[in-house]
Amino acid sequence: MATHDKNLPDVLGDQAWQNQQPEAHFFEPTYSGALSFLRRPYSRDFTNVDVAVTGVPFDGAVTYRPGCRLGPRAIRAASVQLAELPAFPFGFVLSDHLSVVDAGDVVLNPHDPATIFDAIYQHAKSIIATDTKMLSFGGDHFVAYPLIKAHAEAYGPVALLQFDAHSDTWDSLGPLDHGTMFYEAAKEGLIDVAGSVQLGLRTHNDRDVGMKVITAPEIHQSNPQAILQQVLAHIGDRPCYVSFDIDVLDPAFAPGTGTPVSGGLASWQALEIIRGLMPLNIIGMDLVEVSPPFDHAEMTAIAAATVAHDLLCVLAEQKRQR
Repeated sequence: MATHDKNLPDVLGDQAWQNQQPEAHFFEPTYSGALSFLRRPYSRDFTNVDVAVTGVPFDGAVTYRPGCRLGPRAIRAASVQLAELPAFPFGFVLSDHLSVVDAGDVVLNPHDPATIFDAIYQHAKSIIATDTKMLSFGGDHFVAYPLIKAHAEAYGPVALLQFDAHSDTWDSLGPLDHGTMFYEAAKEGLIDVAGSVQLGLRTHNDRDVGMKVITAPEIHQSNPQAILQQVLAHIGDRPCYVSFDIDVLDPAFAPGTGTPVSGGLASWQALEIIRGLMPLNIIGMDLVEVSPPFDHAEMTAIAAATVAHDLLCVLAEQKRQR
């Protein structure tokens, strides 16, 4: 159980609004209190903040099941146990090494689709401009497009590390589509395709935009450490944006998603790869496509929260080693 920080006022509970110190952490029952991701304080003040968590509650670009506009709320709720104990397998309290705030959600107008891209893009730009990294929760996978655009303007073309059942590089059927945005981003020069990797694919697309593809069967026939070494060697020291579509996991582990595909990764396989990403120059992250209406017993949300938590732990470990 997490212990009370003796340097804090004698307050228990509701860290989301009572804790004004992003690096602090104190006891809070897992089953009560105001929800934020990992009980981090809500703040739009990014002074000395390493990572801002933000929700992007948009699912107007889905091609099958909706509902992932509710994803950010579900991921926050599923993170309470991860905030209770030191991080496994890292063995540290995350906030001791990484200053994280929950910046709330992007304000979107779903009744005016033409405004969606720019609203997400401007929100991301404003955070990146403060030299703060972003961990964004979708929403459907389309939201990665404006997020990557904002990151590419700050860092140059990004190496995309994409965990996904789908390539998302099909022809566009319209301005909002969660299966075409990486094709559009690659055409726009936002993605360094030669240094990018797509992991877990198990749907067919004739188009090859130049990214390295490691399919789900290849991962099953190998082992996470061997796959990890391929990823690290291919991306190298390029600025890397990690985009994790929860449907990379098999529906047995993540039923609550819009386009489930059988034959996917087990949770442990994905987590083993995530936990080995320390050598990468990670400049931004998103986790998308969690659809709570199709979830069961919070299985999908818990998997998503754990992946997001472990991505933050990777950044914390990088900071510790510097």
